[in-house]
This record gives sequence, structure tokens and C-alpha cells, in this order.
Amino acid sequence: MLPFQNDIDACLETLEKGGLILYPTDTIWGIGCDATNPEAVEKIFQLKQRPAHKAMIVLVADERDILQYVTQPDLQVFDYVKGVSGPITVIYDGAIGLADALLGEDGSAGIRITTDSFCKHLIKRFRKPLVSTSANISGYPAPRSFQDIDPLIREGVDYVVRYRQADENYYKPSSVIKWDKIGVLTIIRP
Repeated sequence: MLPFQNDIDACLETLEKGGLILYPTDTIWGIGCDATNPEAVEKIFQLKQRPAHKAMIVLVADERDILQYVTQPDLQVFDYVKGVSGPITVIYDGAIGLADALLGEDGSAGIRITTDSFCKHLIKRFRKPLVSTSANISGYPAPRSFQDIDPLIREGVDYVVRYRQADENYYKPSSVIKWDKIGVLTIIRP
């Protein structure tokens, strides 16, 4: 049995009901929900007190998932991502199948293929992408560990993952790039 199996089961139950989870990722602790459920996504905006025009990142388990949620990805982006050390979020043109609030005004979406084993297992079992936005009130610093998460966030979600709460490693947000459908790369956050 996986060390986080009970958390996976509880997360699945919460996500299927349109609830919010607080969970560890390959970067920082995140608030998550079903990225295809507009009502669940709206709950995150309300909890974070985040302006509606600021899109949020989506996590997927592997490259095949990108092909399901992006109309015409330039496949060279996968080679680029493999050559970069550390987690990287790619803003893709032509996002489909995600809640509208996750899309930029131009129809793009920030998507990261997670490398974290907990997240991979959860996404594969859920069979849908997850929102992954920093576990903080909008405008405040992103938490570097579970202990840094504001009690308002902890109490505002429907399930808090127990796995990795005691982890004393400090994590940082992912790098962000935009890779358009003709292969032009723009670095947004190094």
C-alpha cells in the first residue's frame, strides 16, 4: 500500500463532490479542485480572494493529458521541458475542456506535468486535471512549507492532505514559460 493511499481516497471523494483540497505538489503546497468543474474553480477564487482575471495553473499526470486539453500543442515543448531542471509550467495556446476561469483572455492555459508521485497517483485515479494554485490569500507570499499556510486556507478547504505535512524541505513555485503553437518560447517566470 502506498504511504499516501488514505489521502488519495479522501481526495478523490472530495474532488468528485466538487470540493477543495489542500495538497503537496512538486513545487509548493497548493489548493486544488477538479479543473473541469467551473463551480469548484470559483470556490478557489473566493477562498484566495483572488481577482477573477488571474488564471491558475493546472496539473496533469503525463504528456498524453496535454494532448487532451490543448488543441494544437507544438510537440517540441516536451523535449524542452525534459531538458530543464525543476518544475516548469507551460502556457499553451488553444486550451480546451477546462473551466473557463482557468483560461487567459486569449484562450491559453498554464499546465504543468507533475513529477510528484502523490500528485501523479491522484490525477491518474481521478482521470481529470487538477487546479494547483499556491495555498495563500491573494497578494500574500506563497507558503514555503505546510506550517506557513494561513489558518483561513486550512479551514477553507474540504480536505487537508496529511502526507508530507511534516516535510521540512522548502519548495518554490515553478518556472513559467509560454510556448505558442508555432514554437516561439517566452520566459514568464525564471
